[in-house]
Amino acid sequence: MTTDYAIAEWFGMPFTRLSVSMRQSYARAALRQTPAPPCPFQRGSPPCSKRGGVCSIQSGDAPPVIVCPRRFDADDLLPQWLARIVGYPDIYLASEVPFMRSPATGRAAGRIDVVLASDGDASEWLGLEVQAVYFSGGGMPADFELLLTNADSEPPPPTKRRRPDWRSSSAKRLMPQLEVKVPLLRQWGKKLAVAVDRPFFEAIGGPSSQPSQDVNDGDIVWLIPEVTADYGLAEFHWEVLPLEASSEKLLSAIQVNRQEFEGTLRGKLQRIEVPHAEA
Repeated sequence: MTTDYAIAEWFGMPFTRLSVSMRQSYARAALRQTPAPPCPFQRGSPPCSKRGGVCSIQSGDAPPVIVCPRRFDADDLLPQWLARIVGYPDIYLASEVPFMRSPATGRAAGRIDVVLASDGDASEWLGLEVQAVYFSGGGMPADFELLLTNADSEPPPPTKRRRPDWRSSSAKRLMPQLEVKVPLLRQWGKKLAVAVDRPFFEAIGGPSSQPSQDVNDGDIVWLIPEVTADYGLAEFHWEVLPLEASSEKLLSAIQVNRQEFEGTLRGKLQRIEVPHAEA
């Protein structure tokens, strides 16, 4: 499997469609030499707040992988989709709503990314968590430095090898969030929706063999959008799962056999020289 993931979208624009002058301009912004351009995905188009400005990464012709949570804001796709699923005729949104407080300071210690309500009195509502993907391998600054001076008509390949880190994004990041938030919302009789992109969802097993689209069948409404070939954001799949089944999905991994493990181990072992006491 290739691990050469390059920039797919940068400051809201498809990377391969950028002119040389635009690439150089964005590189200056990514290196914080100039102010960040506006984010086209957020309402009001505020300045991009993501360090480096990379929205998604891509390997060859594979679908782009979203690495910035603001990419999910495009066209208000998620709240409109979710409102249609749960039957809300109107949409009211609130962002970063505290649901826990620190016992030491009394300050907010946990927040729900977005709360979708059916009216301004919050008589009916559900939470929405959005999880972009982390990547491992070489960082992006070396690419930005190259793009700052590169004048080729075709953009250069990435300077370092990198890949999406599905494990860190799922088991280490998203699952602890769900294990804290879902039980509380379950006590309140409320649901939580979770949005991840199609490559992320497929990396953790993809759609269930018999997916339920009855919101009463579980605690979590999984919303799976995808970045399309023309870099739009579109609905791909949704289903409802209990917390337990969601945790199993996020923890899924293929166990290696002992022979494979020890083969890898032999390639990594290094002897440490230990000084011996003189006789």
